[in-house]
Amino acid sequence: MKYRTILMFGAPGSGKGTHGKILGSIPGFFHCACGDVFRNLRADSDLGKVFIAYSSRGKLVPDAPTVELWRNTITATTQTGRFHPKADTLVLDGIPRNVAQAKMLENTLDVVAVFYLSSSKTENLIARLQRRALKDNRLDDANLHIIRQRLKVYERETRPVLKFYGEKLVHAINTDGSPAATFAMILEQVVQLEK
Repeated sequence: MKYRTILMFGAPGSGKGTHGKILGSIPGFFHCACGDVFRNLRADSDLGKVFIAYSSRGKLVPDAPTVELWRNTITATTQTGRFHPKADTLVLDGIPRNVAQAKMLENTLDVVAVFYLSSSKTENLIARLQRRALKDNRLDDANLHIIRQRLKVYERETRPVLKFYGEKLVHAINTDGSPAATFAMILEQVVQLEK
């Protein structure tokens, strides 16, 4: 069975996790943030060590372990009754992170929309990441060199995913306004999808 899916998409700091979480709190939607899944790994586990080795340098974790971890998480949330694939729309952020992952998930995800969150100013993204580092104790967001590296990786590896899914599915959402204004734009698109 393919999961009906909305992808929250954008550069680090664009708000995809924040808005994905809010959307996931609405009945009929289930939010899964791949970054949270990785950060909840035990640091001394094999996969935890791989995650730390890559994220501490601003790099993406290799595709196979990323997709495997994501599949295991979705299976577990289904078995515990938190995600109901037949009734819920899956809201994903942080996966797929590149075209190879998008291809690996083609037979699993029925992507109905890609919400492309973007800011016209890189400084906005950096400021959000640094605020998040303080608020959530996220060390990967504190170092300016690592932030710039992550933004370069996003441009090179992640942004091409938009082309993979095509113009018809991609909905551009400008995040320069308030979080409430941004979510209102997202909700407007969701309502259109539900019709």
